[in-house]
Amino acid sequence: MDIKGKRTLVCGAGGFIGGHLVKSLKASGASEIRAVDIKPLDEWYQKTLGVENLSLDLQDKKNCYEATEGIDAVFQLAADMGGMGFIENNRALCMLSVLTNTHMLLAAKDQGVKGFFYSSSACVYNGEKQTNPDVVALKEEDAYPALPEDGYGWEKLFSERMCRHFEEDFGMRCRVARFHNVYGPHGTWDGGREKAPAAICRKVIAAKTSGNHEIEIWGDGHQTRSFMYIDDCTKGVHAIFESEIHEPINLGSSELVTINQLVDIVEEIAGVKLKRNYNLTAPKGVNGRNSDNTKIKQRLGWEPSIRLKDGLERTYAWIESEMLVLAK
Repeated sequence: MDIKGKRTLVCGAGGFIGGHLVKSLKASGASEIRAVDIKPLDEWYQKTLGVENLSLDLQDKKNCYEATEGIDAVFQLAADMGGMGFIENNRALCMLSVLTNTHMLLAAKDQGVKGFFYSSSACVYNGEKQTNPDVVALKEEDAYPALPEDGYGWEKLFSERMCRHFEEDFGMRCRVARFHNVYGPHGTWDGGREKAPAAICRKVIAAKTSGNHEIEIWGDGHQTRSFMYIDDCTKGVHAIFESEIHEPINLGSSELVTINQLVDIVEEIAGVKLKRNYNLTAPKGVNGRNSDNTKIKQRLGWEPSIRLKDGLERTYAWIESEMLVLAK
């Protein structure tokens, strides 16, 4: 299904990935775009000119019908989520995102939407396969037998199954991507919902500007992750939506690093070396997680084009500019 000329809805458009996705869809030729988020418009991370922007709570079923009226393609990214600190301490809130996904699928079906994209997460993967920092990259089939991240991961896995059955039972074209740690400018970098790249950039900038050359790291620093830059993410979303891939598929980088190595890179960008204080009681998630990109390379020829260091340089510069503005 080609996105060009389609009337398109982006849910969660006031957030980090959603805001970037709206811009990329507009550049790709979507004829009309409706952008929806629960946040008031003045709190959106980005707003794109020529787009219909609405502040609606999509946990409310009637708002989902309003949002999908006259729409051909839905990109459902709306969710109550954040980094590991938020996920581990707000499991019930994360689970309640099932209301948004249920109501959006029902509204899309009833209003004749032609294509539905759902943003799932690597948090759906079986935790027993992520106990070692030297993790074997996770293949799509590693989500079963099911043992996902408590709360957030269970909700994502359940909603994946809903998409599958809406396609099987109602013929609604559904596509599902499992996002692996997306980062970049115009994202959350403070307040408790930020993810590791943004949090470390903020902490390094604060240490450098204050002269207190210390940094707190959650966990022992040996836990491993891969991080995908936002531009690679939006390109992957487009490709998956337009594809004939009916099952959930990984969308992430396979460039595995430890959290200590992530700090090394940001220190190099900042030109500082910091004393590291490890908080072993803080939320740290699984010990190791990486994306196996075999399937998406074979099916779509997609792989990330932006190295972690290059993406972090752009992210660091943007967060630094935001912090300087707040400091004035």
